Amino acid sequence: MSDSDGVSGGVAAPAFDRNTVLIFDTTLRDGEQSPGATLNLGEKLEIGRQLARLGVDIIEAGFPIASPGDFEAVTRLAQDVGQMEISPVIAGLARASKMDIDRAWSAVQWAKKPRIHTFLATSDIHLQHKLRITRNDCVEQVGEMVSHARGLCKDVEFSPEDAGRSDPEFLWQVLAVAVKAGATTLNIPDTVGYCTPVEYAAMIQGIVKNVPGIENVIISAHCHNDLGLATANTLAGIRAGVRQVEVTVNGIGERAGNTSLEEVVMAIHTRRQYFGGLRTNIDTTQLVRTSKMVSAMTSIVVQPNKAIVGVNAFAHEAGIHQDGMLKNPLTYEIMRPETVGWTETNLVLGKHSGRHAFSERLKTMGYELARDELDRAFERFKVLCDKKKTVTEADLEALVADQFENINEVYKLGALNVTSGTGTVPVASVRLIDEEGESHEDAALGNGPVDAVCNCINRITGADAKLTEFHVHAVTEGIDAIADVTIRIEMSNGGGKKFVFSGRSADTDTLVASGRAYLSALNKGLRSKQTVK
Repeated sequence: MSDSDGVSGGVAAPAFDRNTVLIFDTTLRDGEQSPGATLNLGEKLEIGRQLARLGVDIIEAGFPIASPGDFEAVTRLAQDVGQMEISPVIAGLARASKMDIDRAWSAVQWAKKPRIHTFLATSDIHLQHKLRITRNDCVEQVGEMVSHARGLCKDVEFSPEDAGRSDPEFLWQVLAVAVKAGATTLNIPDTVGYCTPVEYAAMIQGIVKNVPGIENVIISAHCHNDLGLATANTLAGIRAGVRQVEVTVNGIGERAGNTSLEEVVMAIHTRRQYFGGLRTNIDTTQLVRTSKMVSAMTSIVVQPNKAIVGVNAFAHEAGIHQDGMLKNPLTYEIMRPETVGWTETNLVLGKHSGRHAFSERLKTMGYELARDELDRAFERFKVLCDKKKTVTEADLEALVADQFENINEVYKLGALNVTSGTGTVPVASVRLIDEEGESHEDAALGNGPVDAVCNCINRITGADAKLTEFHVHAVTEGIDAIADVTIRIEMSNGGGKKFVFSGRSADTDTLVASGRAYLSALNKGLRSKQTVK
């Protein structure tokens, strides 16, 4: 994978259009760091393909050195999504060390357009208390490691971690060294969500004025939402010269999350004149579909009043609003719901529908399943059809998400029975099937039927899991609606430290969905425990 100038990495970093804001999606890396949002390989590939259909320019696929699983996921995404006809850049994150950078390159090298994204903190609080190095050490390390990365890959991004709290003049010095060493993108992170929009814009303006060679690289924004200002800061950065934004679907991420992809994209789309005619390469009609997929697979529910993709984003209840909408939608809507993918479907699926219609409907929803995956999904669809007269797109979303949720199970739910009622203590009996196909049965009491089910599963598996969150909602209206259950548990992975794992399942029986969701979260914890050992 070498070329004429001795630099590996396929084609050179593409020339950039100053009128286009590049969308760098980090849902699969920073977004997955949301507590309990761990994704398996199948889920990452499905989300990666959907992000490519959405039109994102760069996918940060993961942190390859973090674990063997992360390395495999980044590699597979590079080989799969990174080889699509219209493929995004596939980036791997690496600390500013040769081991990290080499590992990242080993994973992303298979993509048509690979990128190494390396970082080192520049704020004094990080240098002194976390890294325990001097400013001079920092400058030297950045120059050496960016140069090493550039020797492997032509597309190199550098991030000065905690730039928002860094001394401006020292930040300019570090960035100048990164540019000289070969960085093609400079990402400016507000790592802890400390900045206000005015401050963030001023920081970008300072960089534009004081970093030699800045005109030859792309300036990127990466903002966290600790003060609820991530989107505002990112948009302020765009006005100041940023031409790449690092975002996540639904704004998921560590702590309070990251800048929301859909909010930034639609702000630029809706207020294009305000942003000087800037545009993105995003197919906005795919936003809702992408949001639903990520929500289903991460088990992180989108709040109803979430901008753009929340179910209430285009709902109007007030009489005055309804009257205005009936006369002219522009009275109370600054964008049309169809623009972001809020469209109704007329395709009705039922027990007489065939495999082809089922498969085509899933494709329109963004799911391209392998033959065996499609077979399993179609079997579950037929079972559901016997319970429901009409199966909606929302039902299919829940069905497929549930299937991906339960890949690589340590235990499968064989049977579940619950006795509960007025004046009785709820009791659950459960049969689980392990990886060798052996059955394990037990019974347990509980404060309620769900508690009894969880206690019984804990008894069988020997887990010390504790239920911390329980959410259930009907996917559709009607007495035959599917119950979509999201659960979070707290569990030790074997090292004494407690971790959060999430699970999600859907079934017409709420207690069955609850049991499967709890078991899904438990399986993730058990797999994590096996990895630690």
